[in-house]
Amino acid sequence: MTYISGWAARGARQKLEPYSYDTGPLGLEEVEVAVEYCGLCHSDLSILNNEWGLTQYPVIPGHEAVGRIVAMGDQVKSLKIGQRVGIGWNVNSCMHCHECLTGAHNLCSKAEPTIIGHHGGFAERVRAHWIWAIPLPGTLEISSAGPLLCGGITVFAPLIAFGVKPTDRVGVVGIGGLGHLALQFAHAWGCEVTAFSSNLAKAEEVRGFGAHRIVSSRNSAEILKVANSLDFLLVTVNTPLDWTSLLKTLRPNGRMHVVGAVLEPLAIPAFELIMGQKTVSGSPTGGPAVMATMLDFAARHHIAPQVEHFPLNKINDAIAHLAAGKARYRVVLDHVDRTDFGVRSI
Repeated sequence: MTYISGWAARGARQKLEPYSYDTGPLGLEEVEVAVEYCGLCHSDLSILNNEWGLTQYPVIPGHEAVGRIVAMGDQVKSLKIGQRVGIGWNVNSCMHCHECLTGAHNLCSKAEPTIIGHHGGFAERVRAHWIWAIPLPGTLEISSAGPLLCGGITVFAPLIAFGVKPTDRVGVVGIGGLGHLALQFAHAWGCEVTAFSSNLAKAEEVRGFGAHRIVSSRNSAEILKVANSLDFLLVTVNTPLDWTSLLKTLRPNGRMHVVGAVLEPLAIPAFELIMGQKTVSGSPTGGPAVMATMLDFAARHHIAPQVEHFPLNKINDAIAHLAAGKARYRVVLDHVDRTDFGVRSI
């Protein structure tokens, strides 16, 4: 039997502890990646606490893994042993449905998330179908690349999907783990960028990420001052806001696009949509081809998350840091010290 060691939670709101599991044989189209770095995302917290009702315990979180391929199935294409790759939210999809055949693998009804019914990257190794092991550009800073594999693709994919143009005026709501990357991508895309933030004390930092204008996201009167000015509004927060006022910031034919997991229903006024012929939409991450495009674009334009590093054996401290809202702006777990792993079998 082959075992992989990592850090797992056995129940909601429980601390992670050393844990190992039997992997079974490597699939013919699978790769096994030795993890060097793995981002800690708010979605990991949601899975740990079963906020979405999808968690299968015990669970090893971590879906922003960067590392080198150490084993491959006999039918793996275009990858090689020792190659550095990244694994994001998904590790598999059916490969034969309409969505997979048109490049939208992330929308496949049988897509397999990395940390739901599968053990993730807070471990010495992680497995994935080779399609979902995305080669990393050599010029990308590897130690901070992990968050691009979830946070980065989540905010980049809508630029592609909805044909955002360099001449467009783009707004980003929430300048945190997702939003600070969205500002960088939209700025490099050539857009005029407005940041909507609840913390105006970090205005200079927000401008450094690419914002041309900053508006309070908690002040409806301030939001309305930029009414009818935006073509595309990207919402990255997971908390309720004044959606009516935010919709008013859009020009006719504008789009408000939601990528933050707001658990409460959005109160959207139909009249505001109808009169301005506006659209409200949402999306999850992105398919492998778009992820590869995003990584190339990030490398070309020197786009990188601002990260804080924790050693993997301090994973519970890192989780507490993120849960307390102290992360600026993403957390990465360093896997360099292999003595982090204990041995505990299923």
